Amino acid sequence: MVEKVITLENVPLAEFLGTANENIRQIAQAYPQSKIVSRGNEIRIQGSAPEILRINDLINLLLEHFDRFGHITPENVKDYLDIEGIPFEEASRDQVIVFGNKGLVIKPKSANQRKLVDAAMKNDLVFALGPAGTGKTYIAVALAVRALKNREVKRIIITRPAVEAGENLGFLPGDLQEKLDPYLRPIYDALQDMVPPEKLKYYQETRVIEIAPLAYMRGRTLHDAFVLLDEAQNTTSEQIKMFLTRMGPNSRVIITGDQTQVDLPVRQKSGLSEALRILKDVKGIGIVNLSGKDVIRHKLVKAIIEAYEKNQEEREQYRNEAQIRKNNG
Repeated sequence: MVEKVITLENVPLAEFLGTANENIRQIAQAYPQSKIVSRGNEIRIQGSAPEILRINDLINLLLEHFDRFGHITPENVKDYLDIEGIPFEEASRDQVIVFGNKGLVIKPKSANQRKLVDAAMKNDLVFALGPAGTGKTYIAVALAVRALKNREVKRIIITRPAVEAGENLGFLPGDLQEKLDPYLRPIYDALQDMVPPEKLKYYQETRVIEIAPLAYMRGRTLHDAFVLLDEAQNTTSEQIKMFLTRMGPNSRVIITGDQTQVDLPVRQKSGLSEALRILKDVKGIGIVNLSGKDVIRHKLVKAIIEAYEKNQEEREQYRNEAQIRKNNG
């Protein structure tokens, strides 16, 4: 029997441990062969060495989550425990993508996020598909930053189509860059987590990191670069084909998209859906699907996504049944 003591520092104990220590109790229930007791600002673990390592890694992940989001719920604990059969030590300690600012450790926090990291390591082109909040863009930006830090590429290029979600760009104040900044804000936020402010400013001024609308990619050959196309569900067929044919020597590309949130005009087909159909059998292309289980936001976000997915399934079933009735006369 091995014992380990984890001391919690600069953490509001009541918020981290949960009401009546619910968060710690949930971990203890997941590891019945070990004894886990919280006293004051200490968590004392007794058990086998391999299991203690797994519990220690889990608590460290929860501390990282608390540091970033300011809260931990029993649902969050369940999310971190639910790693879909991947040994926890493999999904944590050895899977750090990059160390960000102020000691932030950026690593996959779900099984499908890990699949995205693995796919990016094996393929030069990867499609990461899933709803908002699954971390697909954040993980893709982290992979790009790691490639730049490791000198695997010379620059990062991040782009997305400037398609309005219910608003018209022409009526927004400011010049073109100011109009586009709100659409690129999630990418700036991710980069600010991972690159020191002065270095990020320098990288942008010297175009080592370039963030631009998709239209700016036309006519270019993107070599020695890690390229991210975000919100690809809002590309047309012509746009995504143009983007895909920009790949040059030593290019690595990740394309992210949510096929349930297309903001294109009515009757305009999403280029992402078409590209997936055309390229599904091409070797060297990875496709990773994330789902509501990968959402690391407020628990209501997961419930909202599941409700929309259920509604979409019901609508598709209704259309199929209607088509069958029509065919049968």
